[in-house]
Amino acid sequence: MDFTLSSEQNELVEAARVFARDHIAPNYRLRDQQGKLHRPTLEKMGDLGLFGIELPEDVGGLGQNCLTAGLVVEALCGDDLNIGYITITASLLGQILNAFGEREVVKPWIEGMLRGKLIPAIALTEPGGGSDAANLKLKARREGDSYVIDGEKTSISMASQADFAVVFARTGTTESRAKGISSFLIPLDTKGITRTEFDDHGTRSVGRGSLFFDGVRIPAEYRLGEENNAFSQVMAGFDYSRALLGILCLGVARLSLDAAWRYTRERFTFGKALSEYQGVTFPLAEAETHWTGARLLCLQTLWMKDQGIPHTAEAAMCKWWGPKLAYDIVNTCLLTHGHGGYSKEMPFEQRLRDLLGLQIGDGTAQIMKMVIARQKCRD
Repeated sequence: MDFTLSSEQNELVEAARVFARDHIAPNYRLRDQQGKLHRPTLEKMGDLGLFGIELPEDVGGLGQNCLTAGLVVEALCGDDLNIGYITITASLLGQILNAFGEREVVKPWIEGMLRGKLIPAIALTEPGGGSDAANLKLKARREGDSYVIDGEKTSISMASQADFAVVFARTGTTESRAKGISSFLIPLDTKGITRTEFDDHGTRSVGRGSLFFDGVRIPAEYRLGEENNAFSQVMAGFDYSRALLGILCLGVARLSLDAAWRYTRERFTFGKALSEYQGVTFPLAEAETHWTGARLLCLQTLWMKDQGIPHTAEAAMCKWWGPKLAYDIVNTCLLTHGHGGYSKEMPFEQRLRDLLGLQIGDGTAQIMKMVIARQKCRD
């Protein structure tokens, strides 16, 4: 494996890091308090081409490889995991829209999303379904040149802020399960759609809520791909987004570790720096070791995608290990800072709340381990 980047790719990663330092980090806590994303910041990101960089240039992407996209997510979103929800959703939906949508229909939505002017959402989860993604109840029935959609989606990230969503609905029979699901591009200002917002523990600037569809009528050309064949679209996309989610969380852990090491050098007790006490530095040394291993797994998975090598099991490893490890590392860094780290004036408490959500959303550790086991039993 070769993770070497060109000078152009390195410049892109560095631009993401500088943008995060100057525009994202300063208002991390404020966005949490306000409970919403800052659209002008997203538009500045769009101006720099920081959304969907792996997408083709003809739809507004930069045509970069997936490894570079992961390194940009790591550099850009470590200062605010919430921004990662937007970037990763843009990558996932951008690939689905570009591959399966009618070009004249989807192109304006892709371009608006990549410019940071449109906030996207993916609407898969339903009440009572949870991780059973094939057991959808939301119905889409064909009526002439339209589909009429009825039902509910829940636990949808950015539900109250998104401008459009890729929605998965049942067009086949209940018994058909995964083979009876279609996906649709749906503007969320369409008549018949209402929204509610949850009061969550973390990722508050992204938010989470429910979408209700009451006789929502959309043109048939807004369907993505063939009818009853959408489940494989999103499952294939998850192999990519899970690797991105893993490296996103590790980006948060990296900043926390850097802060903890600095603190051990600068804080003195009993006439010695904390860095001279093994009881302080050994937990951080262990965290560094685990972080390095997990990050290499994420890079390997992204490299495998670029090479066209199957990587379903590796992606699932990234998804369950990355968020859990990052949470544990940030907790260690908070404890290293003592009561100072316990204050909300420091970022550790907010980082823990944000990271906890990614141990649940987009596939729990238990589901990811099932995916890994299933793949290994097939080998």
